[in-house]
Amino acid sequence: MGETAKLEFGGKTVELPVVAGSEGEKALDISKLRASTGLITLDPGYMNTGACKSAITFLDGEKGILRYRGYPIEQLAEKSTFLEIAYLLIFGDLPAKGEFEEFKENITHHSMVHEDMRRFYDGFPKDAHPMAILSSAVSALSTFYQDTHNPKDEAAVRMSIYRLIAKLPTIAAYAYKKSIGQPFVYPDNSADYCSNFLNMMFSVPCEKYSVDPTQAKALDLLLILHADHEQNCSTSTVRIVGSSMANLFASAASGIAALWGPLHGGANQAVIEMLQMIQQDGGDIKKYIAKAKDKASGFRLSGFGHRVYKNFDPRARIIKKACDEVLAKMGKRTPLLDIAKEIEEAALKDDYFVERKLYPNVDFYSGIIYSAIGIPVNMFTGMFAIGRLPGWIAQWCEMMKDPDLKIGRPRQVYTGANERQYVSLEKRK
Repeated sequence: MGETAKLEFGGKTVELPVVAGSEGEKALDISKLRASTGLITLDPGYMNTGACKSAITFLDGEKGILRYRGYPIEQLAEKSTFLEIAYLLIFGDLPAKGEFEEFKENITHHSMVHEDMRRFYDGFPKDAHPMAILSSAVSALSTFYQDTHNPKDEAAVRMSIYRLIAKLPTIAAYAYKKSIGQPFVYPDNSADYCSNFLNMMFSVPCEKYSVDPTQAKALDLLLILHADHEQNCSTSTVRIVGSSMANLFASAASGIAALWGPLHGGANQAVIEMLQMIQQDGGDIKKYIAKAKDKASGFRLSGFGHRVYKNFDPRARIIKKACDEVLAKMGKRTPLLDIAKEIEEAALKDDYFVERKLYPNVDFYSGIIYSAIGIPVNMFTGMFAIGRLPGWIAQWCEMMKDPDLKIGRPRQVYTGANERQYVSLEKRK
């Protein structure tokens, strides 16, 4: 008999099993609570609710720890590549050389989208947000590959994995080209994943373009750091949509839609806009630190604090270091980086931020690197989606193999009117 907790209600005592994770986390199993007591739990925002057991990502917000399949993010960021991380997340282990070559080759040779999809872009306004296009186009992919919809068909799922990881950068680059009125650039199978994306983004038919390897490496690092982050809003969305047996394309499209929100994937865009605003206002850091502490001002420091991390976001440490290195190698100096560093230094010395554990998060510096590479602000969230896709896929695949899988169906506490009788329109006052 394992450890249990006791709940007393209505003269009855109910024992709730305690479930322990591999890192010592403990949870109360309340799956039979309603059947035993008639009660449900109420937990707005699911702050204390575990929706699943998962072996993919471990996150300790108090200690500032992030691991993919047991590997510390610091090691992976230094030594690995994004496609290797994608394999690790989805299949559970780092690949052998032959496994990785096969995986990479399949992704490389599925990067083109159907020519009919190119016509979809004609139907979008020029100023359409790239995330709207990404979500629509990924969902539309399912119409071109209707033979791979069955979530229980492993061969079909694997093909969908290849297609999604390969085609999302192409779809994103086409969305950018559409927005600036330039011709679409086909994928280049001779280039690595990030170089291919940058080529599709920035090359034009009328002149030669060479991808800067420093930029490609910086982009690869950012994608690694975004690859998975446990049960966040978009990942939970992918899981709950997939729990209905929705295909992988539809489930990923739902994740993109969730990521679009400014409280989730749109946060790094908010950071850049904030830094630009401070710069245009003369760069007075003290003024904006004071405003952030004044609740009546309505101003908050974007890129500080995190829903889970109550310590320094480990990804922020990595990106801050990379930011300096990338800009130095590229010979670029941006006043936005200087302002960001000044804000961080001032905030970390201020009791207001320290007491509230408001440390810089991954979004605080990532936008600066994207800007240095040339990625426009409205594409930042799209970059996040490309990075997070392997995590969504891994979570979806794990859920599909879970013997306890049930369709997601949260309960509620009803607070509306009690039973009323219908009154005809003529008699209503």
